[in-house]
Formats: sequence, C-alpha cells, structure tokens
Amino acid sequence: DWALDTFRQHYQDAGISKWDIFHYVYGLLHSEQYRKTYAANLKRQLPHIPNAPDFWAFSRAGKQLAELHTDYEQQPEFPLTRIYAPDQPHDWKVKKMRLNKDKTAILYNNWLTLSGIPPDVFAYRLGNRSALEWIIEQYQVKTDARSGIINDPNDDENPQAIIKLIGQVIQVSRETVKIIQTLPVLVPE
Repeated sequence: DWALDTFRQHYQDAGISKWDIFHYVYGLLHSEQYRKTYAANLKRQLPHIPNAPDFWAFSRAGKQLAELHTDYEQQPEFPLTRIYAPDQPHDWKVKKMRLNKDKTAILYNNWLTLSGIPPDVFAYRLGNRSALEWIIEQYQVKTDARSGIINDPNDDENPQAIIKLIGQVIQVSRETVKIIQTLPVLVPE
C-alpha cells in the first residue's frame, strides 16, 4: 500500500495499480542502463527502484516480459536446422550438449546437431550466462558425487522435449531482447 501511494503521488496518476508497479519493476530490472547504473548496489543490497521519467513504458514492457517468461512453454519454437549424422544410430537422448566454437550450433549428441542459432540469443543473460547457455549446462546427465543419484533430463515419453525447450528458449530470448531494446532512457546521461 505504501508503494502504491508513493507511485500514484509521484506520477500524479490514480490509475496505477499494484500489478502496474510489479510490471514497472520487472521492466526496470531488465533495463541495461539500470543494470549498469546500479551494478554495485545489486551485488550488495536490495535493488534501488528509481522513478523513471516514463512509468507506463516500463510497466508495459515489464508486463510483456513477465507474460513471455512465465508462459515460455507456450511460445513457438525458433526454427533450428537439424543436421543428422548418417553414420550414427538414431537417438534423441542427450548426455551433454555443447555449443560449437562460433556459437551458431548446438552439438546435441553424436547423431544430432541443431544449427542456425542467431547471435542475438546470447544478449539475454541470466546472471553471467545466456538463457540458452544455462539450458545447455543444466540439461545433461549428471551423477551426484555424494549420493550417487543420477539426474537424467531425458523424457522417454517425450523424447524431443529438450529440443523443443531449446527452440522455445531461443525464441523467448530473442523476444526478450527486442522488448528490452524498446525501453526508454531511464535517466538522461
């Protein structure tokens, strides 16, 4: 309630709702200018939330980003080119994926390479790596050293699930970058 009153008073707009503020903050946290300006603060304390000159631009962008990120499984797949190795057995299972040197393809397994990754995908970052790099790192067969439990991301009922997820993450990353690029200047430099 305090934040609602504060935002309404600052922007002289009684139509601002709590959801509008949530989306404003979500949009603001994706701003490159915000991340650079408050980089030190973000490492050591709670985020500082400034009053941007255009509340509604950040709120609208934040709403688009929130919907895109929460509904990522409903997004269309980015059309990657599938290159099959003719001398390898047909296999959808992943053990450990890796990017090729120029980051235009994923070596999914010995049988399949997913090619045609656009470079802008790597601009959307989750901490110190892109969303796609996070998927590549997390979706691999691993054995916990202490317990011996095997973590296997493969789904026998839906063997192409990881490939679909990769295409969706690429699409979401590209759309995220486009939305972020529309954000207005936070504070004139």
